[in-house]
Amino acid sequence: MRGIQLPGGGELPVLGQGTWGMGERRGQRAAEVAALRHGLDLGVGLIDTAEMYGSGGAEEVVGAAIAGRRDEVFLVSKVYPHNASRRGAVEACERSLRRLGTDHLDLYLLHWRGSTPLVETLEAFEQLRADGKIKRFGVSNFDPDDVDELFASDLGRQSATNQVLYNLTRRGNEVDLLPWCREQRLPVMAYSPIEQGRLLGEPALHRVAERHSANPAQVAIAWVLAQDGVCAIPKAATPEHVEQNRAALDVELTAEDLAELDAAFPAPKHPVPLEIL
Repeated sequence: MRGIQLPGGGELPVLGQGTWGMGERRGQRAAEVAALRHGLDLGVGLIDTAEMYGSGGAEEVVGAAIAGRRDEVFLVSKVYPHNASRRGAVEACERSLRRLGTDHLDLYLLHWRGSTPLVETLEAFEQLRADGKIKRFGVSNFDPDDVDELFASDLGRQSATNQVLYNLTRRGNEVDLLPWCREQRLPVMAYSPIEQGRLLGEPALHRVAERHSANPAQVAIAWVLAQDGVCAIPKAATPEHVEQNRAALDVELTAEDLAELDAAFPAPKHPVPLEIL
């Protein structure tokens, strides 16, 4: 699978598996584990989770899915802002590692800005990296002012990604945040690339999908993947859904397709506040 070059070396896979909503119902756990494992079978090794999801339940699902297969996985988790102090982030990461059944994360993110000074969180991340508990760190839901503050320090400039809401109906990032991230070579992870399914009834998506013998969700994901420096982490709770998401990698949108989608889902012309789900 192709990837995006990461600061400091290595690659971020362009397509991953999201886990928001997993681990909330014990009766669905086996199916969720099976879906994630099927994704690994298909080569979709990036798995994104967080201590917030299912109050740790999603991390437990991921831990079951990657058991015996850790070397196939680019594993990402996130820390709550209220746990992001020097001591709190270290302890939160250790709890996440226990739930995940691993000794390290490939990438650890601050889930969103809170009251803890950013320097404290970065120092905790650096300690975790020095201790071998994480390989890289980054941020999530950071707007342009936040990333400016992040990159004002040497440690902040070592961040590996900014994970934000981005899809055809949420294009405000294109005005200022995405250009800034590209200039700084900071990869962007796009969550909710199909807007939790709400955009799939749009006629333009269906027209483009028909031309590619694909479905609208695959086109929506392919559009995100066509953006420079951006990866997508759609959630899939069944093996069939995982296969459909994986097939989005094979959808090569043409200039005509991109123009039609741009006309149907125009980007704003002026900055808008960072959107969050």
